[in-house]
Amino acid sequence: MEDRAIARYVRVTPRKARLVVDQIRGKSVVRAREICKFSDRAVAETVGKVLDSAVANAHQNHQLRPESLYVKTAYVDEGPTMKRMRARAKGQGARVRKRTCHITVIVAPREEA
Repeated sequence: MEDRAIARYVRVTPRKARLVVDQIRGKSVVRAREICKFSDRAVAETVGKVLDSAVANAHQNHQLRPESLYVKTAYVDEGPTMKRMRARAKGQGARVRKRTCHITVIVAPREEA
C-alpha cells in the first residue's frame, strides 16, 4: 500500500535536486517536511510539494494518516534539456544547456515489527 507523486519537467538540474531528495529518503513524513521547510536549497520547496502530494494521495486513496507514513523511495530522474545559445566573442555562440528533472516520491506506512 504505497502511494506516489511525480513532479515532471522541474526547471532545476537533477544534481541539485538529488542533494535534497537524498536527505529525506527513509525518513518519516513529519521529519521529511521539516527538512524541506528549513533547507536553504531553492528546490526544497518543490520537493516539499511533491512530498505533500504523495501524502495527500495516501490519505485520499487508503485513508492513511501522515504520522504513520515514511518516505519509502525518493529519486530524481533527468528530464529533457533545453538548448539555448549565448553570444560570445567574434560573432560566435556558446551552447547553454538548461536542464530539467523529474522528481518522484513514494510514501508507505511504517510496518510494525
